[in-house]
Parts: sequence; structure tokens; C-alpha cells
Amino acid sequence: MSDKEAQQPPLFSLNAYSAAEIKEAIEKVGVKKTRLPFLASFMLAVIAGGSIGLGALYYTIVASDAELGFATTRVLGGLVFSLGLALVLVGGAELFTGNNLIVMAWASGSVSMKEMLANWVIVYFGNLAGALGLVLLVFFSHHLDMNGGRIGLSILNTAVAKIQPDSFTLFVKGILCNLLVCLAVWLAYAGRSVTDKIVALILPISAFIAAGFEHCVANMYFLPLAWLLTQTGGVPAGFDASSITLAGIVHNLVPVTLGNIVGGSGLVGFVYWMIYRAAKQR
Repeated sequence: MSDKEAQQPPLFSLNAYSAAEIKEAIEKVGVKKTRLPFLASFMLAVIAGGSIGLGALYYTIVASDAELGFATTRVLGGLVFSLGLALVLVGGAELFTGNNLIVMAWASGSVSMKEMLANWVIVYFGNLAGALGLVLLVFFSHHLDMNGGRIGLSILNTAVAKIQPDSFTLFVKGILCNLLVCLAVWLAYAGRSVTDKIVALILPISAFIAAGFEHCVANMYFLPLAWLLTQTGGVPAGFDASSITLAGIVHNLVPVTLGNIVGGSGLVGFVYWMIYRAAKQR
């Protein structure tokens, strides 16, 4: 074996990347994300919005089963919702909540504030476009008629539960949600294989769903789909859908989005950056 071959890392390894290596990888990926051409960034964001929507669709199937107990519904629903982030991370799409970790590259001076914010705006609206596209496909597929119409009813119940809380409650739920989502991304970066990454993200993602926290991109699927039902006569008799309005959707998305930024950028990205910055200075 030559010296060059001996120095190369093994093609496969059972060892997870260390936390310090994860931090370096996330910073490098953050730089690459901000330097993507507009069209590539937007289209990858469209894919991510649809991917998270597919996870939400999968969750709704579980939630529509009235025979399941509360904890079973929440935990099992969270496990299947993990499909969304698995599609994003393994497929390489651009998700707004995960991209909140670009704050690490910004804090290190590798990207500017303008580049970071521009990425967030492009990806946010790309995610919205992808989620809305899936909403239309799901609606016209008559998927909501499954289980005697209980899929549609579950969407309506989910939407009402998301719109009713006050703005501060939604903001805090958004913080807690993206704390777990970005921790899921962080853990997935430790993996060296597709299996590693999927296994690593499942528990944090299922935890935020089970706890009822708020994810802005998932809500871009749930809420518009529920609103579409209210506009097309898809609300069962006796169901109070008065809160499911465009204003109600905005009432949810604004504080949840801000909370997601604080949870992902502040409580995960910036905290880890500070930890390893302090470690380097020793």
C-alpha cells in the first residue's frame, strides 16, 4: 500500500462524525447553500416544501384513526411524519427551518447577513410553493375522502387546533419545534450512511409532532388544504370552521416562522457555534 493510499479515510466507517466535525460540516454546507444560483435554490426549496407536505399527509392518515389512543396517535404520527425530513436530507433539498443553521456560517464570517437572509427568503417562498402545489394535487386526488371522509375531517381539526392559540403561544411552540428539527439535522450530519441519517432524525422529529409544536413549512400544507376544504363545501355539517380563514393562516404562520428562526438559529446554531468557538480559543 502506498503512503497516499494509507492516508486516505476508509470508504465506509461505523464511527459517527464528532460534534466538532458536524459543526465544521454545517458551516461549509451553509456557505454552499447561500452561493447556489437563485433557480436551483428555489426549485430545491419547492421539492422540500412538497416533501414536508408528504410527511404531513402521512401523519394525517394516522391521525384520522379514531380508534387509536392519544399517545399512540401522536407518537406513531410523529414517526411517519419523519418521512418529510428524510426526503429533504437524503435527497438534498432546501428547507427553511433547517437552513436556519446557516447562522453558524454567518457567525464565523463565512457568509454575510445579506446572503443568509436572501437564502431564507428564497427558500421560505420556495417551500410555500412546493407545499401549495402538493395541496392542489392531494385535493384533486380525493385523498381526503379516504376512511369515510375522516382524512378531510382530520385536516380540519388540525387546522383549527393550529389557528386557535394566541400569537405568543404559537411563537413559543415554533421555538420548541425548530429546536428539535435542527437537533435532528445536527444528529443526521453525524451519520455516514443513509440509514444512519434516517435513524438519527426520527426521534427528534417524532417528538415535536407528538408534543404538538409548530413547524411553519408543515403548516403551509395543513392550513391551505383545510382552507380549500372550507371554500369547496368540504366541511361536515355541524363543524365550526369559522377560524379557518386566510387571516387565520397568517395568524399562525407569522409567529410560528419567527419562533422557528429563534429555535433553530438561536438555540441550536448559535449555541453550538459559541461552544466550539470557546473551545478553539483555549
